[in-house]
Amino acid sequence: METELESPPPPYSRYPMDFLKPTAACPDAVPSSAETGGTNFLAPGGLSDSQLLLEPGDRSHWCVVAYWEEKTRVGRLYCVQEPSLDIFYDLPQGNGFCLGQLNSDNKSQLVQKVRSKIGCGIQLTREVDGVWVYNRSSYPIFIKSATLDNPDSRTLLVHKVFPGFSIKAFDYEKAYSLQRPNDHEFMQQPWTGFTVQISFVKGWGQCYTRQFISSCPCWLEVIFNSR
Repeated sequence: METELESPPPPYSRYPMDFLKPTAACPDAVPSSAETGGTNFLAPGGLSDSQLLLEPGDRSHWCVVAYWEEKTRVGRLYCVQEPSLDIFYDLPQGNGFCLGQLNSDNKSQLVQKVRSKIGCGIQLTREVDGVWVYNRSSYPIFIKSATLDNPDSRTLLVHKVFPGFSIKAFDYEKAYSLQRPNDHEFMQQPWTGFTVQISFVKGWGQCYTRQFISSCPCWLEVIFNSR
């Protein structure tokens, strides 16, 4: 199932199920202190990827981003410290996480085709009410998050976000309410419920030919610091 709009809602409206909001055309670049060209892959203090994920109390970052092409992760985890981050493909598109600077050996024509459509990509912004994802590209993006759906749902829906629209992809309060202290899986994976998956151009799930995001050509995994 996908989420679509018949008409844009008011900016930053606060109705309970109003996840989407329109924004201006291409936003200004994030502060110049953000790294450019994918040079900020290393975790703070030289931590490895696994150490970074297992240190939820580390306040130096609020999330980490992994870029995947189908079943293969490309590059290191990208640690996010600035309140806003652009994720794009070509360097002229902004400052932040440049996917085009990563070394990928994937020769799939579909992967290469989707890469060429990422363009301005997305912007992640941490706000008081949660984390918003703004679609800066010219094509839809697809998002799955535990905080977007009813907590009692057996399966999470994949939400389609059109170009020029944003979605509150992550809600900290809802994420904490999803924690189950006696849940063995949650105890083994402390970031469960704090992860959002984003696919460029291609959707996945019950309404698509691709059932799993690992079948999507180009996608992101955003893991939030549980603080």
